[in-house]
Amino acid sequence: MLKGNAVVGQGGGPTAVINASLCGVIEACREQSQVARCLGMRFGIEGFLEDRLIDMDAEAPETIAGLKTTPGSALGSCRYKLRDTDFPRLLEVLRRHDIRFFFYIGGNDTMDTIHRLEGYCRAQGYEMVGVGVPKTVDNDLFGTDHTPGFGSAARYVAISVKQAGILARDMQRVDQFVIFQTVGRSAGWLAAASALAKTAEEDAPHIILLPERPFDRERFLTDVERAHDRYGWCSVVCGEGITYPDGTPVSAAQVTDRFSNVEFGAMGGTSAAMMLHRMIGNAFGRRGEFQVCESLQMCAADRVSETDREEAYACGRRAVELAVQGITGKMVALRRTSGDPYRWSLDTAELSEVAARAKPMPDEFIHPDGNFVTEAFLQYARPLVGPLPDYIRLTGKPVA
Repeated sequence: MLKGNAVVGQGGGPTAVINASLCGVIEACREQSQVARCLGMRFGIEGFLEDRLIDMDAEAPETIAGLKTTPGSALGSCRYKLRDTDFPRLLEVLRRHDIRFFFYIGGNDTMDTIHRLEGYCRAQGYEMVGVGVPKTVDNDLFGTDHTPGFGSAARYVAISVKQAGILARDMQRVDQFVIFQTVGRSAGWLAAASALAKTAEEDAPHIILLPERPFDRERFLTDVERAHDRYGWCSVVCGEGITYPDGTPVSAAQVTDRFSNVEFGAMGGTSAAMMLHRMIGNAFGRRGEFQVCESLQMCAADRVSETDREEAYACGRRAVELAVQGITGKMVALRRTSGDPYRWSLDTAELSEVAARAKPMPDEFIHPDGNFVTEAFLQYARPLVGPLPDYIRLTGKPVA
């Protein structure tokens, strides 16, 4: 039975519930006799390389419990791609602190980090268990029905598009269109979630542009004109990573991170929403708005999905339960056992597969026209997002 210290870190972008997973890891570690101490990485694997560790056991129980409702990444995060030359240093830090349980909360790139480190330790004869805790608002992690963080970000998007749509509807004599951009890189899950805002045909959104479908400028402008003719205004939602048929981004983003991911929000780039705004303005001479929220979708604690928070916490706890059983090289995964009523359970996925693959939206979730979603997607997303606020609308009965 493996015994020693545990370490936990957070990688990549935050979510509104990533700290709930951190809480789950820490609280579960405190309950396990095999775990002597629980340490925290400051700024992820990059801070670990610098031996920047903190004593999580020194934190009061109420502080750890408060993580459940705290946005951001409490330990600090990073986007660092491990180099082969980093591994001896990582092993040195592991040995110095007798770390035998390694937990990392994050997305694809984070799972790749655990996978490579766990394999290196095994090759060097150092006993260490590595378990990944899933996290990403993008919802593109392979091997899990959905990812903690997505439900809350999707809720943020749906409410924002709903409220912005009401504003645009009421201000159509001033602005005839509104464009809302979501994060998600090449995955359209968050953009798709905006469809939950729609309760009537005329409600926002009217057009959803997903990275899973190539962008056709002429068809887009035709769809915009059709919506404008019908409703007097048009609501467009786009994923930040939409591309033309040849793979060229609609945005003018040129910067990439250490994992070769395009940084759509980096300096020097023009967002997809801005480019769409120009297209509509140039084609029709109309005035409109665009809204690019970037990281706000990742940290809106006031719009958290309670289901998302519960699942995030449970994933953190399960990682520890797996680790003390000697299960390594796995990521905790969520399984949907029932759609209506919604029920879920916890399973595992192989880190090697999660690190190498992504999960785009399946075809059955995308409307055949490519500019909206299907009822199947709405059924998938509703229980993850939770009930949305309902707003009244005037009957509009004219004076006799």
